[in-house]
Amino acid sequence: MNVKRTFGTILTILGIVGIIYAGYGFIREGGGWRELVVAGVIGLIFFVSGISLVRNTRDES
Repeated sequence: MNVKRTFGTILTILGIVGIIYAGYGFIREGGGWRELVVAGVIGLIFFVSGISLVRNTRDES
């Protein structure tokens, strides 16, 4: 099992969760807008870095 791909998958899933949380908070107008912006930005960073880590890691079997 490739550790980089596993870590990339975990980062991607965490990014998706962060983006969904921020979007849901904006729609419901719950919580402070700063917290939602921070959650959205961190989720976007996790998502992009996870996708790039999965795409750039080669399979070595």
